[in-house]
Amino acid sequence: MNNANSETTYFDLHITGLGYLNRIREVKLRKGESFLACDIAALNGPTDSPEYRRFDVRVTGEEAQNLVRRCMSAVASEQKVLIGFRLGDPWVDTFTYSKGLNVGQLGVSFKARLLLVNWIKINGVLVHKREPAAQDSDSVVDSTNTVSSSAATIAEPEPQPAF
Repeated sequence: MNNANSETTYFDLHITGLGYLNRIREVKLRKGESFLACDIAALNGPTDSPEYRRFDVRVTGEEAQNLVRRCMSAVASEQKVLIGFRLGDPWVDTFTYSKGLNVGQLGVSFKARLLLVNWIKINGVLVHKREPAAQDSDSVVDSTNTVSSSAATIAEPEPQPAF
């Protein structure tokens, strides 16, 4: 029996911003498929004295995975990799520190899925800019933390072909 009302619908919760890419890694699970993960130190607050919000993210989507993998050597060599991103399905995870100054104390980690990379800058040079699809209605956040309706408003040099 085909019931038109049996289709599940969802409410989406997205976070859009910019931040520094860190700790790109392949997470291997005992059971289940391995996955690509990274940390994003997202900028928040006034542009002259921003604060950082750290997100531990699972990279989803083929395009986002390819782009993050292309940044692995830059992150490993401690270059500054700044990305414009969209996260989805955020949640908070608690853990207990096992080493360091906070051993035995409770910690909190912000988790999410990295859904989309709008642009990438390595050491201030724009190396990737996503061309919005016709159906995209979301805004792109540029490096001055202002929202624009098109990625074309980012005043940066042309993308470099090799990265």
